[in-house]
Amino acid sequence: MAALARWCVKHRLVVVLLWLLALGGTVAGAAVAGSAYSSDYEAPDTESGRALALLDRGFPGAGGDSGTIVWHTEHGSVRAPGVEQRMTTMLHQVESLPGIASVTSPYGSVPGRISADGRTAYAEVAFAAEGDSVPTERAQALLDTARAAAGNGVQVELGGQAVGLTEAPGGHTAEAVGVIVAAVVLFIAFGSLAASLLPIGTALVSVGTAYSGITLLGHLMTVADFAPMLGMLIGLGVGIDYALFVVTRHRAGLKRGLPVGEAARIAVATTGRAVVFAGATVCIALLGMLILGLGFLNGVAVAASLTVVLTVAASVTLLPALLSLIGMRVLSRRERRRLAEHGPQPELPTGFAARWSAFVERRPKLLGALAVVVMAVLALPTFSLHLGTSDQGNNPAGTTTRTAYDLIAAGFGPGVNGPLTLVAGLDGADDRLALDALPDRLAHTQGVASVSPITYNGAGDIAVLTVVPDSSPQSKATSELVDRIRGEVLPAAAHDSSLQVHVGGVTASYDDFAEVLVGKLPLFVGVVVSLGCVLLLLAFRSIGIPLKAAVMNIAAVAGAFGIVVAVFQWGWGSEPLGLGSAGPIEPFLPVIMVSVLFGLSMDYQVFLVSRMYEEWLETGDNRRAVRVGLAETSRVINSAAVIMISVFLAFVLSGDRVIAMFGIGLAAAVALDAFVLRTLLVPALMHLLGGANWWLPRRLDRMLPRISIEPPECRIAAEARRGAAAGPAAPEIAGGADSRHAKIPARQVTLTQPEENEDVRDIAG
Repeated sequence: MAALARWCVKHRLVVVLLWLLALGGTVAGAAVAGSAYSSDYEAPDTESGRALALLDRGFPGAGGDSGTIVWHTEHGSVRAPGVEQRMTTMLHQVESLPGIASVTSPYGSVPGRISADGRTAYAEVAFAAEGDSVPTERAQALLDTARAAAGNGVQVELGGQAVGLTEAPGGHTAEAVGVIVAAVVLFIAFGSLAASLLPIGTALVSVGTAYSGITLLGHLMTVADFAPMLGMLIGLGVGIDYALFVVTRHRAGLKRGLPVGEAARIAVATTGRAVVFAGATVCIALLGMLILGLGFLNGVAVAASLTVVLTVAASVTLLPALLSLIGMRVLSRRERRRLAEHGPQPELPTGFAARWSAFVERRPKLLGALAVVVMAVLALPTFSLHLGTSDQGNNPAGTTTRTAYDLIAAGFGPGVNGPLTLVAGLDGADDRLALDALPDRLAHTQGVASVSPITYNGAGDIAVLTVVPDSSPQSKATSELVDRIRGEVLPAAAHDSSLQVHVGGVTASYDDFAEVLVGKLPLFVGVVVSLGCVLLLLAFRSIGIPLKAAVMNIAAVAGAFGIVVAVFQWGWGSEPLGLGSAGPIEPFLPVIMVSVLFGLSMDYQVFLVSRMYEEWLETGDNRRAVRVGLAETSRVINSAAVIMISVFLAFVLSGDRVIAMFGIGLAAAVALDAFVLRTLLVPALMHLLGGANWWLPRRLDRMLPRISIEPPECRIAAEARRGAAAGPAAPEIAGGADSRHAKIPARQVTLTQPEENEDVRDIAG
């Protein structure tokens, strides 16, 4: 790392130019290639997947997206001659628009499209392409043409996936707000405009390159449509944080009187190691999604990992080059003036950080218990987690898709918004007789509102019928109906025949998807946690540190999920925040959030414990190591957490429910991790465990390869201490004895005016 930093400082202009070329090249390539994202979240080899495949085979072209045009009269009936003529004219205009395959009018022979009170009607619009493939301008043309018929007491609204494209937020307001808040926090922390802009600039270059790279990646593999926003969310958060840690270490070196180039080299050689290690843990957690074998999640994992890799690379290459370019301006004017007048002085932790560190040392049991209670209470809502589809009924109030959804639910029943599609493959007369009796069985099934007539394809070997539930698509009752049809009704209907009927539709597909993910979740979590523990074991040469990290990470994930459930599933504040009404949690959210949160939680664990580990290697004093490590890192960790929380919460402004879930979940996890776990529960536990924190069997220590996070001088001091401890009178440090009883002198800290600085005396012990 030191050699890399030295090269980047020496060739700083070349490094900056190479990064700018990478950014410009990927942006140009993405602009030329265009995007190719996917919104197909189907899991392979599921019942709903087989229904869709059979439907496509028997009814080619039926897989195109469909939308609805809903109109409602405040007074009178939709059958009134004036209303019917105006709506019929509008439907003819819609049918002539490019990309529209067909329009089914409620005024024709199709029954059930006009409500019982005669005040609401809807037409179905079939597109020639899937919803995510419909150009936004065509969806907008449909919206404008249909809504032009509104007025004179007639309300016209539209629903469907393609129409929802017109409501997608434009611009990058969320990202801009997050970056501005981060810049303000950095300026307050550093007092220097140049120092506050460096982490922002480094993150923007790396994330911009990654964002364009993800666009290109979509042409090589399946990438979910929310992957770019998710990658930007993660990249901005970790990118600014990683740069913050390096800049903080660089500033400390300048205050000690080091030349600019040497300070940058040492910052990368020390903190840069922790940045690389933390980034590696995030990537491992993200790439753990590959074991699930789901195509679109593979794309999400690779896209997010690409973003993290580029942010780490920028932090250890571009950042030292920029630091060497701006020179001493990374310090504020007051800091430069003090350095010129008084010369280098040791930078000792003072103020609240010092007092807090000493307070945790004095009250570890009380504070540890308080932290456990807080985390347990916040995690309670997680036990009521309900996975399912959040449809357009969860869109913000006032949007045309939400209004159309509500009008249909009020006029025709909630199940019309998410009917179940039953597709049958027929082989002989017995199958056809069994299928003819199926509608009657379904009509008398609990939870069924209506059943459509059977429709056969031209060859007569595939048939389809539609079942409308009496509950909404996202309701548990609809999921229970799917299970009832599959487990009871269809087996009874197929008795004495070879009839096979597959149940598809929105609710069925999301239920199948959730079942696949939940079934693989234990394996996924086990692999991610195990790999993270192995990395920490190699880095910190301890059994206790990885185990505590795993427990803390799981606690952070549980607490974050509790908050997500309260906001999105229970609806606590979702409408005021513009996030729509309460609804279930997306099935893929737990997998992605577990991987992301586990990786981010590892970051603070690495930065906190690595400083404690340095002190432990040099002194062998556990109490001192925990006290000094917490005092010296808590301020920068808290500043980093505030920045990351601000960036994540800003993505709530995106207007996308899924991205808002990620934003609130990640922000909650970082807040709990930084302010409750890493600066409260972890140091409290480490004080209680004493020297056992660093225990590792000697035989295992010799077998394991070494991954160095700490500086070389710390390893030299540790070897010298181990040599001293090998004497007959020396205590067994490696065996877990608390080094408070070891006859090894702790590193002395020079105190400036000790009688005036109680905070420093607390830290020095």
